[in-house]
Amino acid sequence: MHGKLPKTDLETKTKPHRGRRVLAWLIVLAAVGGALYYVYYGMPAAHQQIHGRHFRAQSSAPVPVLIAQTKRADVPVYLGAVGTVQAQNTVTVRPQVDGKLLALTFNEGQDVNKGDVLARIDPTIYRAQLDQAKAKKAQDEAQLANAKVDLVRYQKLAATNAINKQQADTQKALVAQYTALVQADQAAIENAAATLGYTTITAPISGRTGIRMVDAGNYVRASDSNSALVTITQIKPISIVFNLPQQDLERVNAAFTKGPLTVQAQSPATGAVIETGKLTVVDNQVDSSTGTVKMKAEFPNAQLQLWPGQFVNVRLLIDTLDSVVVIPTSAVQRGPNGTFVYVVNGQNKAVMTPVKIQRQDENQAVVASGIAPPQRVVTTGFVQLTDGKTVSIGSGTSAAATASPQGQRRHGQRSGGARAHNGTPAVLGNGEGTATSAQTDRKATRAGSGTSGPRP
Repeated sequence: MHGKLPKTDLETKTKPHRGRRVLAWLIVLAAVGGALYYVYYGMPAAHQQIHGRHFRAQSSAPVPVLIAQTKRADVPVYLGAVGTVQAQNTVTVRPQVDGKLLALTFNEGQDVNKGDVLARIDPTIYRAQLDQAKAKKAQDEAQLANAKVDLVRYQKLAATNAINKQQADTQKALVAQYTALVQADQAAIENAAATLGYTTITAPISGRTGIRMVDAGNYVRASDSNSALVTITQIKPISIVFNLPQQDLERVNAAFTKGPLTVQAQSPATGAVIETGKLTVVDNQVDSSTGTVKMKAEFPNAQLQLWPGQFVNVRLLIDTLDSVVVIPTSAVQRGPNGTFVYVVNGQNKAVMTPVKIQRQDENQAVVASGIAPPQRVVTTGFVQLTDGKTVSIGSGTSAAATASPQGQRRHGQRSGGARAHNGTPAVLGNGEGTATSAQTDRKATRAGSGTSGPRP
């Protein structure tokens, strides 16, 4: 029998359910589309006008900033490095003779002068050796005197042929022998006296003592490398050794030939100058492994601000730029086209001005060209600042103004590109750049204020 097969119950039940699901999705999509249409196209004109006025009021409000005056000043040119403080002289005091250490006559950390007594070793044995040498000399001197008397007598007898001349010559040789013995005895006395003197240990240089390395009562030996008594360090004056790149060597030598160069030692914690000295030595060769040259400066260290082994920051003054234009480093911004500053004109409007920076440090920058005194430049408040924007000059100190120059400079580097782009006015022809629709105005309002405004 031909014809269509009858529909099964499963097909009959599935189709109505599928149709209802599709209808439900269509209703949801229609609701979402209607809501979006109302938000972007159906908002009442009054609300659009309110948003437009709010946006325009925000965009036309003066931007609060802090400013600084450009000025002319003499700017020193420094070369910076990290240096190590070294003592001018360091002496480890050791015993030169063996013996029992009777006393230590210094205090740890005491300032001593050259020749001050530091310790005493038992001198009994060495004093006896000196006495023995003196006695031996006296004995030989007596024999020498007797030999000289006999020599005179023999010479007289030999002149009259009473005795053989050979006997007189032998006596003459004996006198010379005794003379040499007396001279040897004198040398032995001086040696014994020097050895006895070593039992009193004195300071070889002026300086400050360290921590003692041995206590009184111990037996010390001159040959023992571990029997040092104390270390004396000369800290007034004191030296700092530092390295500079070989690229700076030419400028340093050129300045050094004109006269002594000033070197400043700075605290690593605060950057404050703690001591000022003079460059004394430029090493005679460049370290080929590091490409640097070693230099040494001397400091009076009257207030003992420098200590051997300490690490300090060093600034070497090699030149001074006379009467150059300087501005705060925080005023220098960077964009795609290079460095620029915002100059505030007489109408309190910010004018983006390209500048060429000759050199800068953490505090100030030297401007080679672009601006000149007495112009005013913005130092703080760049977030909403654009070219031609009206500014409100503050007189207080804000958090941004008190921030470190490094932080302001880093902020300028991060946002400088965006400011340069946004601060450049767009060139619009035939009115094409104007926002004519409520949607454009509403989007600009959201972007500027971060709110969608009141809803009906």
